[in-house]
Amino acid sequence: MIVNTPAIVLKSFSYGESSIIARCFSKKNGKVSLIIKGAKSKKSPKVSYFQPPNYIDIIYNFKLNRELQILSKVSFREYWPKILDDLYKISLTMTLLEITDKTLSDNYPDPSLFLVLKEVLKAYNDTIIDPKMLFWFYECALLSRLGFQPNLEDPELPGLVLPNIRNDSNSFTILSTLLSGNINEIPKTGVTKETSSVISNYLWKLMCYHFDGLSTIKSFSVVKKLLL
Repeated sequence: MIVNTPAIVLKSFSYGESSIIARCFSKKNGKVSLIIKGAKSKKSPKVSYFQPPNYIDIIYNFKLNRELQILSKVSFREYWPKILDDLYKISLTMTLLEITDKTLSDNYPDPSLFLVLKEVLKAYNDTIIDPKMLFWFYECALLSRLGFQPNLEDPELPGLVLPNIRNDSNSFTILSTLLSGNINEIPKTGVTKETSSVISNYLWKLMCYHFDGLSTIKSFSVVKKLLL
């Protein structure tokens, strides 16, 4: 089956002498692994398309029993240069992409989450919304859309000790707003270091509780400091 879909590049790496493998989050088929044959050839421009967090259109021949799908065509859909020019934003972005890669199953469509990720990356490029608010917004969206929406009124979970968001009224208010799922309602005002610490720890503990392997994300140790 020929698939033509927008996609966001999550990760890419070399495969053999001339090819690369790219993992992408596609709108139609969810996370997909592609092999791009001959991409490292001097005559091929395809390597440039598969750099995170590029937003591209891909066409490939999908076969369910094939682990690596073979790319037919690729083109840029939108370009976000301001993310790449900002060390703070690119650090948060790369961690979001790694979280997405580790939490999504292959070939499991989730167009609503795809649109949230696209909105967040576009906002990193185009708006003055606090980048850490956008990071938390995506964490909330991912938890909610994968069936683990946080219950702020009854946060207790077996074997998990969460920060008490009731002790910081700003944390509760901000989380409630982020969980509404509307990127346009993200607060534009700054937050204190204490509130940032509570929200960041609360969401990350929930993420690690519900999704195996997230605690191994090395970049988060750096990002955690950026979220304060």
